[in-house]
Amino acid sequence: MNNDYQSCVDQILSAWEPKQKEGALKIIQKYGYPQEATASRLIWYNNGVWKRTIVHRDAVPHCFPTLHPDFLEQTIDYRTPLDAFDALAYYDGSVYPDRTKGEVSVFCDKEEMNTLSLNLFHDIVTCKRTVEEARKCYTEIAKNYLLNGISSPYLEQLLFPPQHNTADPDVRYF
Repeated sequence: MNNDYQSCVDQILSAWEPKQKEGALKIIQKYGYPQEATASRLIWYNNGVWKRTIVHRDAVPHCFPTLHPDFLEQTIDYRTPLDAFDALAYYDGSVYPDRTKGEVSVFCDKEEMNTLSLNLFHDIVTCKRTVEEARKCYTEIAKNYLLNGISSPYLEQLLFPPQHNTADPDVRYF
């Protein structure tokens, strides 16, 4: 990465709101400068466990489990069973399974919260927890972490093996 590119990214971030800028700098500190940078987003590919990480300039307010801005999008390969989509829609509006791509993306303001969301998403898919149990667990873990600095394995790493060949292009009819 050359200094001109780093200066360009720094210039982009100078126009961002403080929370998004802080979140982007945290990701840069952990994974280095992004592979792509535009005025509205920074993008990393294959960083850590993530297929893709995007820090968005524009945040979306989200109230679960408490008010925060969603601007950090992280994606993994995951084949979501068709019969789980309805339940997952009730779980968390900031978790997006994509059947065709074979991915699931999560949005929050912290990587730890994205990890928590995905671990509980997997618990729902594998019937380890109901949606209600997952939401309650998310709330308890997030509250302990955000208010008291108490971690959990659900925040620290994905607790299920990576998936491969997850795309589902569906069935051709003509």
